[in-house]
Amino acid sequence: MMRGNRQAARPLEGRVAVVTGAARGVGEALARSLSEAGMRVALLGRERATLREAAEALPGPSLCIECDVTDRAALADAARGVAAGLGPASVVVANAGIAVSGPFDRTAADLWQRVIDVNLTGSADTARAFLPQLTSTHGYFLQIASTAAFGAAPMMSAYCASKAGAESFALALRGEVEPDGVQVGIAYLHWTGTDMLTGIDDHPVLEALRRNQPRPARRVHSPAQVAQWLTRGVTHRSPQIYAPPWLRWCQPLRPLFPALVARAARRELRSLPREELSSPAEVLGAGGQADWNSFRTSRAASPPGG
Repeated sequence: MMRGNRQAARPLEGRVAVVTGAARGVGEALARSLSEAGMRVALLGRERATLREAAEALPGPSLCIECDVTDRAALADAARGVAAGLGPASVVVANAGIAVSGPFDRTAADLWQRVIDVNLTGSADTARAFLPQLTSTHGYFLQIASTAAFGAAPMMSAYCASKAGAESFALALRGEVEPDGVQVGIAYLHWTGTDMLTGIDDHPVLEALRRNQPRPARRVHSPAQVAQWLTRGVTHRSPQIYAPPWLRWCQPLRPLFPALVARAARRELRSLPREELSSPAEVLGAGGQADWNSFRTSRAASPPGG
């Protein structure tokens, strides 16, 4: 009887979770929160040293795998490593993501493509690699999306396109895998205090969008707080998770958001000096910069035509 009560109180205990983009930010905080809930956690990410530190700080069993989510062979190896080291995954969180801020015509085509590859294609490839395990455990796949899917912001075209695409992918996947006992959740994150958001006041459109929102909507939430909301959703295998929770009331208003965002952005863009609008795009945050640097290094090392 006591064992049954314990399982009811800690339904995630002893199960295996996989979190991509787990070296820092929301991914690191979620890995910690799931570990505290009793899960065995596999952390996947690009930054080897930072990833290892995050794994070693967890209270429960963990596995650290350096992995590029755009590399399908590496993801397949990671899936085999998780199964061998911790057991088949019951929860997989597609969290890895990067962002670029700047005018579309000033963003290098390969940098724009990299955001799509990591945020959208990387999420799909993560699902592809771990679906056999999730099917065997009747598990839960969580796609980390964003309120960027509600209304696209100028100067953030790649990020907004990728997050809207990731939402659509997860919705389509949900209908396909539900008969197999796999549930798919989508998490909508608002302003979160990761390194991606550092220096938001230096990005005029993002700063203007935040400034024009109602006061409660301007609040920046810590990764730890967001991780708690996500963990609650994982526990209940929720189809939607909102961080913060009041975002659920915005869903019926989504048709209004593109026009509201466009109006605020247009007003702000008209007030900016022309040189600011013609400055090159930049990768946001240390995690995104590390991914971009690794990508360029690996591409430079590849033989011509390879």
